[in-house]
Amino acid sequence: MARILVVDDEAGIRSFLSGALAAVGHDVDEAADGEEALRRLAAKACHLVITDLRMPRLDGMALLARLRAEAPEVEVIVLTAHGTVETAVQAMKLGAFDYLEKPISGPTELRLLVERALERHRLHAAREAAARPKEDEARLSHGAKAMEAVVLTLRRVAATDTTVLLLGESGTGKEVAASAVHRMSPRSQGPFVAVNCAALAETLLESELFGHERGAFTGATTRRRGRLELAEGGTFFLDEIGELKPPLQAKLLRVLQERRFERVGGNQVVACDVRWIAATNRDLGAMMRRGDFREDLYHRLAVFPLRLPPLRERREEIAPLARDLLARISASLGRPAISLHPDAVAVLERHGWPGNVRELANVLERAAILTDGTEVRPEHLWLEPSGVAAVPADGGTTMADLEREAIRRTLAEHGGNRRRAAAALGIGLRTLYEKLRRYGIG
Repeated sequence: MARILVVDDEAGIRSFLSGALAAVGHDVDEAADGEEALRRLAAKACHLVITDLRMPRLDGMALLARLRAEAPEVEVIVLTAHGTVETAVQAMKLGAFDYLEKPISGPTELRLLVERALERHRLHAAREAAARPKEDEARLSHGAKAMEAVVLTLRRVAATDTTVLLLGESGTGKEVAASAVHRMSPRSQGPFVAVNCAALAETLLESELFGHERGAFTGATTRRRGRLELAEGGTFFLDEIGELKPPLQAKLLRVLQERRFERVGGNQVVACDVRWIAATNRDLGAMMRRGDFREDLYHRLAVFPLRLPPLRERREEIAPLARDLLARISASLGRPAISLHPDAVAVLERHGWPGNVRELANVLERAAILTDGTEVRPEHLWLEPSGVAAVPADGGTTMADLEREAIRRTLAEHGGNRRRAAAALGIGLRTLYEKLRRYGIG
């Protein structure tokens, strides 16, 4: 079922179009002109707009221009009277899918054109989903016993629309799990939108979540749709939910309860049709006891809580996971496939991994940069202290020597750009500057 908005100043035509499309299962809304259409679209997103070109107040061409600027994912079919086909062709050049000439002969022609437009909408959504490689293609498990129940549970809950709360240490793969739930769900053709609550200042996070109206604050020169609105029909993932400040906790609770919200600086109510997934590495129970996290919000989010085990509890996954990560790292660096020496595997399996999978990925990326060949050996592994003895480097070379050489090589690879070098090394820019001073690298 698709959400369709029919826009025409003639009530009879609106009624005919709406009836013909509702009869085949579509959710159809109506508007008498472009201004009313924009108000309805602000309150409820849709997949397709069918609009007349000649209307009072705001005509079809102006409506099309606004849609292309503010909601480019919405398909548009224009209606044109006999003898004004040239105008309809102009509308297609501006981004309309197609046109339908009035008087409309019957519902069959309309339905066929609508299905073609909706098919293009689905193809665009599928292409966008395919273009999100990031962590979307990561495997949930590499065979660890501790992950069997987790994977089975994720598959079962994915088939529902239930709100999921993912718990676990930082770096255990909560976003990977959230993305997998989306891919396995009935909403998989819709968007997967993620917001990290810890990555934005409180003043910016509200606008990022809910969007804002023009003039809502200094610099808000146009209306902006928030991430929640962009997730319409799909999955909305709130990462690091434990970092959300109390005022925003209250607003989020209201959205979860009422399935609607208002943009910052506005009073237009916007409907919200998303599947909710949240994640945190914080102890929400302790936060509730201290009064730092709302108990009512917790119970709204924890309809289906699930803990992801840390890497140290699934050590049998370290070797296959490392090989999988190393293959992807090699490809991203434009290098031939890099393998792991058995002694390097043994070092990885002994390490404590306080940073979990994310730490493992950083260690392997640094190792790939350090090695000149196609094999990572123990001397290439630059591990942070975690209660495991450091592995001595061959030939008397110290870890400091390896670190100094890695920094020099990475700086050279990035033309001396320190910001990009820091990102490639997996360290902060300030840390890089400290190491440059320590090693006397100019």
